[in-house]
Amino acid sequence: MPHIVMNYSASLESKSDIQLLCHSLADTLLAQRAEDGSQVFPTGGVRVFAYPAAHCAIADGGAAAMEAGGDSDYGFVYINLRMGLGRSPLVHRKVGDALLASASAHFDPLFKRGHLGLTVQIDESPGQVYDGKRSTLHPLFNKS
Repeated sequence: MPHIVMNYSASLESKSDIQLLCHSLADTLLAQRAEDGSQVFPTGGVRVFAYPAAHCAIADGGAAAMEAGGDSDYGFVYINLRMGLGRSPLVHRKVGDALLASASAHFDPLFKRGHLGLTVQIDESPGQVYDGKRSTLHPLFNKS
C-alpha cells in the first residue's frame, strides 16, 4: 500500500487524459515526505486504479445547468486513498492536500467550462484481518 482507487463519470473519458492523471497521482504519492524527511510511501507499493462509472446519477441530472444556459453533462471524480496505519495526522493532511491539488490542476480546464465534482478521501486500514502480499516490485526499489 498505498492504493488509490478512482471512480469517475464515464463522460470524462473524452474530455480528459485519465491515464495521465493516474501517473500524476502516483508521482504525487511518491513525492510525499514525513516530518523526518523520509519518503512516506514505498515506491514499490504505489498503485493507482481508475474506473469509469458506466451508470450513475449526478445531482439533478443536469436540469440546473440547462436552466442556467450551460451544459447538462455533469461529471464527478472520487479518489480514495487506502493506506496502512502509522502515519501522523499532519502527513494525512499533507497527502490529501497534495492529491487534491494534483487532481484539481489536472481538471482545471473542465472546472472552468463545465460542472464537475471532485472528492479526495483517505482511509487507513485499522481492522485488517488479513494482509497477504507477494511482490517482486518492492525489492526492485529497496536497493539501499
